[in-house]
Amino acid sequence: MDDGKTTEPKAKWWSRPTPGRSTRTAPQEPSPVEDAGPAAAAPALSEAPQDAPHHDAAPEDVTPGTLAPGTPALQAAAPAPQAAQPLHEPDQYSTPPYGGPGPWAPAPPVQRPTPAHGTPVPPPYAGTNGAGTTAPPAPAPAPAFQAPPPLPPHPQIPAQATPSQPHHPSPQWVQYDPWGAPRQPLITQPGPPLGPDGRRKKRRGPVLIGALLLALVAGGIGGGIGAYIERNGGLTQIELPQDERNGGGRAPDSVAGIAASALPSVVTLHVSGTTESGTGTGFVLDDQGHILTNNHVVAPAGSSGEITVTFSGGETASAEIIGKDSGYDLAVVKVSGVSGLKPLPLGNSDNVQVGDPVVAIGAPFDLSNTVTSGIISAKDRPITAGGEKGDGSDVSYVDALQTDAPINPGNSGGPLVDTDAHVIGINSAIRAADSGSATEGGQAGSIGLGFAIPINQGKRVAEELINTGKATHPVIGVSLDMKYTGDGAKVGPKGADGKSSVTAGGPGAKAGIRPGDVITEVDGRRVHSGEELIVKIRAHRPGDRLKLTLTRGGKDLSMTLTLGSATGT
Repeated sequence: MDDGKTTEPKAKWWSRPTPGRSTRTAPQEPSPVEDAGPAAAAPALSEAPQDAPHHDAAPEDVTPGTLAPGTPALQAAAPAPQAAQPLHEPDQYSTPPYGGPGPWAPAPPVQRPTPAHGTPVPPPYAGTNGAGTTAPPAPAPAPAFQAPPPLPPHPQIPAQATPSQPHHPSPQWVQYDPWGAPRQPLITQPGPPLGPDGRRKKRRGPVLIGALLLALVAGGIGGGIGAYIERNGGLTQIELPQDERNGGGRAPDSVAGIAASALPSVVTLHVSGTTESGTGTGFVLDDQGHILTNNHVVAPAGSSGEITVTFSGGETASAEIIGKDSGYDLAVVKVSGVSGLKPLPLGNSDNVQVGDPVVAIGAPFDLSNTVTSGIISAKDRPITAGGEKGDGSDVSYVDALQTDAPINPGNSGGPLVDTDAHVIGINSAIRAADSGSATEGGQAGSIGLGFAIPINQGKRVAEELINTGKATHPVIGVSLDMKYTGDGAKVGPKGADGKSSVTAGGPGAKAGIRPGDVITEVDGRRVHSGEELIVKIRAHRPGDRLKLTLTRGGKDLSMTLTLGSATGT
């Protein structure tokens, strides 16, 4: 039975429109409600099936005041003319599907048949209305229920209201079309742009640059702090105050001043021979390259060894022996092709007094440019050194200066200088402890007893060695009994060759000395042994006159003699 409805199939609710086709078809004849303006368009009522039961709406489900006052209630719905249907029925409640408008929302819940006498009005959407604008809040409910007002007609059904009384729906019931109505974006804050694939572009470039700059700045600051800690030993390390003044120079008579003046003239000698080698010290005598040292320093070279001289500045040169004398334990070597030599001035050992400060310079244990200081402990110390050959030819007799300036092996041949940096002695020997004597295989060290050849004697011997290659010894022309244990030096009964102990025609014979006499004094100084008499005689030059005191048959005799000369070895 034909009930007046169209027989064409209806579009499903919220069906997506086909591209290129309008999402909404206007009715053929405008209704009075639509002529009121698009902003006041009345929502349509859901069409109920004919077989749907009709129920009265409960009083509490009706929101009063939703219809314009004076609007007549609809008595019956006239059949709608055949017209183009929209893709979906307008939503008379302006209810967004599940949280907000948009074509991506899921399908709404199943619609139930519309009651005959009205439909409960849901609360307005707490956000935007169908047009994308904020919906006004719903008015407060009336205290008492009145008769439910009639609903506005469907847009496609002719309205039954009186033309003089047009329907003005509340703004709450503005018609909502999700496909035709303009929409405003839900997100008010702009986000990053979308890429070609629809995804948001990630701004990694500025972030990476910022992170890199931050790392560089942090690294620079960390490096600066680390360097400061490295230099200053930490942020909280204690730094003690220190005198930052310039040390400046030293007084010429101080040890530092003496060393600064004398060191450029001191050299270290390295000697090597066929069977042995050694190290010693020497000092420059003149600008021609002559250097004075000890005989026992150059002795290992023999006749074919090598001698290398090292100056205080590190320069080296080869040297050759000019002359040597074992009785005085002195030798002169010469370097060639060396310029800028600084001779060390010579002093006067006769003017030295016990207690005078002195400085010893040398290369103890091959430690070159070593400086030690002390005082003159004694004068005229008769010492003997050498004697390794056993025949006495290598024994040296020295009337030495004693000093407590530390002298060790390697200091031999070095200068002993005064406060004017003038040479007053040649360091030659030390008194070693018995456990450190060289004869027992040990190498002795300093115990504060060092001995130096007086420079007055060294000067005379050096001059002879430079000029003639040999040195002369003063002699008295007698042979001594070296086994005599009494006090003084005793003239032996016979000489070494079996002849008389007093050389005929010699200085002693001329003075009246006889075999068996005991010499007790030389120039008023006591003599206690034969070695001591030799030392006293060699402290003079040949031709010097000596006053002797001797004992003969229990009587003391005095005589004067002139020293003769003998060639040394």
